[in-house]
Amino acid sequence: MSLSEALKALGNERRLEILEWLREPEAHFRPQVWGDLVDDGVCGLFIAEKMKVSQPTASEHLRILVHAGLLVPKKIKQWTFYRRDEKRIAEFKKLLGKI
Repeated sequence: MSLSEALKALGNERRLEILEWLREPEAHFRPQVWGDLVDDGVCGLFIAEKMKVSQPTASEHLRILVHAGLLVPKKIKQWTFYRRDEKRIAEFKKLLGKI
């Protein structure tokens, strides 16, 4: 993980909001037909719905978070599900502590 990429990703309130929601997905999203909210992640369509934005707009935010190493994507059928990468987030927090 690049520290600068993670900082850039976290420099947007909407992306911080996504990370917060995904910390407790069962509290923020309705049950899904495919994929477990915790184990598999939340469908990108549900995230777009909660953000009240188009699917391409949500996908761009999610792409940035994945590229920064903060989210893990998982394909199930034709959908992509996202969950936090807690190990990488902990590494990022450690890096911040060294600054």
